[in-house]
Amino acid sequence: MIKKHDHIVKNYSSVYFISDLHLGAAPKSDSDKREEILVNFLQIPEPGSALVIAGDLFDYWFEFRQVAQKGFFRTLAGLYDCKKRGVEIHYLIGNHDFFHRNFFTKEIGANLIEDYLVLETNGFKAFIAHGDGYVKNDKGYRILKAVLRNKFVQGLYGLIHPDFGVWLARTTSGKSRDYTGSKNYGKVDGLAETAKQIMDEGYDFVIFAHSHIKKFEKCGAGYYVNLGSWFERPCFGKLNSNGFEITDLN
Repeated sequence: MIKKHDHIVKNYSSVYFISDLHLGAAPKSDSDKREEILVNFLQIPEPGSALVIAGDLFDYWFEFRQVAQKGFFRTLAGLYDCKKRGVEIHYLIGNHDFFHRNFFTKEIGANLIEDYLVLETNGFKAFIAHGDGYVKNDKGYRILKAVLRNKFVQGLYGLIHPDFGVWLARTTSGKSRDYTGSKNYGKVDGLAETAKQIMDEGYDFVIFAHSHIKKFEKCGAGYYVNLGSWFERPCFGKLNSNGFEITDLN
């Protein structure tokens, strides 16, 4: 089951955050390197902690009813092992990896979330979302997002042969990433503007991804965080009783 949003109140020992790994994006050699870094990172979260994937773990993902997409065995195995040793996994799907059914919930035990997560832990309150559709002047994308996330539309796409369906997803995903990277939202960071509005509702942290622009800056009474992308430099965020920090992985 994919939840529209979720609100979790729990004192984890730590909460780890990753986003925008875009596994599967060409060239394959670079994707393999990012996956190797990810598999090593997945050994870090300790039992009693949580891992939040803030979208675009994959550059493309389409889950057919009876066919599992190949090419990410090490990632799926790493996430399964992470969950088995007592790490809760919350996966907010992004604009590249939104064609999910129930594989991650049934086979891995992840909490799959379509829009946003509110997390209260260790005295802090955080709002987490991938960030696509959260910029004011991106009305066209919000319409497209509503169409692509429509279950009927996804059901029709699922009738396509998997080989062709995955090829089409991979092709359009690359074009979408190029579009996002070149889009000019104006002189003001649109996600930072949205973060300030959300922060005013009583949050300590607003955590977005999507833009591929790393940020950790004061925003109203709290902080706006964006973990950038693993194309530039793999990293993870960590929230515990001491606050939030970003650590580079290479």
